[in-house]
Amino acid sequence: MIHTNQDRNDMNSTRRLTLLAAHVALALALPALADAAPGYPLPTPAMQAVIDKDTARHFGDAPADAGPLATDLSPELTPAAIDKALRRVADWQLARARPYFSRIWTESVMYTGFMAASDATGEPKYRDAMLAMARHFDFQERDRLPNADDLSIAQTYLDLYFQEKNPGMLRLTKAEMDDLLPLSTLKPGDARIPWWWCDALFMAPPVWARMYRATGERKYLDYMHLNWKRTYDLLYDKAEHLYARDASYKDKREPNGKKVFWSRGEGWVMGGLARVLDYVPADDPRRGFYVGQLREMADRIASLQGPDGLWHAGLLDPQAYPLPEISGSALFVFGMAYGVNHGLLDGAKYRPVIAKAWAGILGNVYAHGRLGNIQQTGAEPAFYRPTSSFDYGVGGFMLAAAELKRMAQGGAR
Repeated sequence: MIHTNQDRNDMNSTRRLTLLAAHVALALALPALADAAPGYPLPTPAMQAVIDKDTARHFGDAPADAGPLATDLSPELTPAAIDKALRRVADWQLARARPYFSRIWTESVMYTGFMAASDATGEPKYRDAMLAMARHFDFQERDRLPNADDLSIAQTYLDLYFQEKNPGMLRLTKAEMDDLLPLSTLKPGDARIPWWWCDALFMAPPVWARMYRATGERKYLDYMHLNWKRTYDLLYDKAEHLYARDASYKDKREPNGKKVFWSRGEGWVMGGLARVLDYVPADDPRRGFYVGQLREMADRIASLQGPDGLWHAGLLDPQAYPLPEISGSALFVFGMAYGVNHGLLDGAKYRPVIAKAWAGILGNVYAHGRLGNIQQTGAEPAFYRPTSSFDYGVGGFMLAAAELKRMAQGGAR
């Protein structure tokens, strides 16, 4: 599609208005939240306990006042505008999180974002911080027979290996994965399938796909194919084209009576699809399965986009969760932008969805770089303050921004 200069001016004006509207909506919400205004569902005591625990573990925090929102970030999908927003958020997150780097999954998602940010911006400090982190932990997972969450840090180990080509970086992770290969369940004595919750599809499959690329050994790719399909068979709703968070949610309902589909859970799956498709060979007979999943889910997610360009914690009952949820929204943008960049999704259909979502996301960036409206850890929709910022959500933002910058530069590398 060819756009005239006037078309571009009109689109840019629309994006600016969308960003302004997002700022206004959030600014209006803040005083109401601070005063616990009637009608706004603040976190329940149980939800607040999770927030407090996440804060104590240095995943992030949710202060009553996080200062002013950024007013100098443009929603225009140009390399310079995207780069500015990406650096703003990445710099703030790196300074805040670096003293507390660990091998837990929340951090490992953030690490994938820093690697993407370094690639997109050409800024070595993000990648150098990841290399220092990996060396500190000796390129090792946090537990024996790691589950998907504990294995997820190996995505960054492997991405560093592709740059450094040092076989020692793979030794411990490969040994752990070889021990997992013969297991048909999560671990001895636990009958659940290895990836029994949908979040796992972001955490583990990209490691298996990368290990296949690094070693050329088909067993790693076959393991991924087998276990993704088992998760799909257990959790994928073929009518809704969405995943239940885990089997216990298949019969749960929102206040409006509709099924519970958690935005971040769906974001994990779409992000996982984008993270594996680069490593599944073009002639692999199972590649079509992942492409089909991306197309079905992107179509469904696009149909649920809110007027502000974003998605709420409960996808099918957004009225029950008044604030947008940025970790899920960012992962949706990442997955859709990846699909457009690689010719898997129709750009004419999805570029407007992506542009509207990006403008909405930027409305949640604070002047100093905090990214707000990120739900605390959990397994289902919940309530949180607009200042709520946690590391995994920032990781999703960085992945999205890097893929958007690639789109602005012409698509797939």
